[in-house]
Amino acid sequence: MADVPNFSRRGFLKGAGVTAATTVIESANALARETKSALSQDKAVGPDAVPITLRINGHEHAVTVEPRYTLAETLRDNLGLTGTKVVCDRGSCSACTVWIDKVPALACMTLAIDAVGRQITTIEGLSHGDTMHAVQAAFVKHDAMQCGFCTPGMVMSCAALLERNPNPNLDEVKHAVSGNLCRCGTYPKIFAATLDVAQHRNKTADLVTLGKGREA
Repeated sequence: MADVPNFSRRGFLKGAGVTAATTVIESANALARETKSALSQDKAVGPDAVPITLRINGHEHAVTVEPRYTLAETLRDNLGLTGTKVVCDRGSCSACTVWIDKVPALACMTLAIDAVGRQITTIEGLSHGDTMHAVQAAFVKHDAMQCGFCTPGMVMSCAALLERNPNPNLDEVKHAVSGNLCRCGTYPKIFAATLDVAQHRNKTADLVTLGKGREA
């Protein structure tokens, strides 16, 4: 019969503690090495203002901003694109939502210098001249806005949902705007407006498909 190792409870806990501590130290050292490597590769900028170029709504904009400037500040203060609203200024209400590479992002939590080389879309970029985006028109139709502070961010979130999911259900619409805070409580009308756009687009697509079938 093989000998059974004689471990005391104290010895077991001591050994486990040493192992855990070693793992934490190794992880911390690895993180420190990665951070040091990243810092050595990136050139520090600031504190003075630096010239950058941002691609917004399909156009290049050259601006000079301090590295601490957020994308929201740059859009509003430097470029006059005031459709993007700053309400909480700490990433909790999503009123400042824009698209970065077609993905919703919080402009108040994004540094302008971090958006260089990215495709930025603001609420101004959704419409085509005097023609509103379908989601904007649906918000008007369903009276899905009151004070208007949350509206641009809501529209950007809902439009982004329809870009990636043309036929969402109510739960998916709710999830898409779950980070958007509306203090006026217009959520039901926002849901209705978004679902209306989806239904209209799907109906139009079905009619086009039907027409092509008849032609064939």
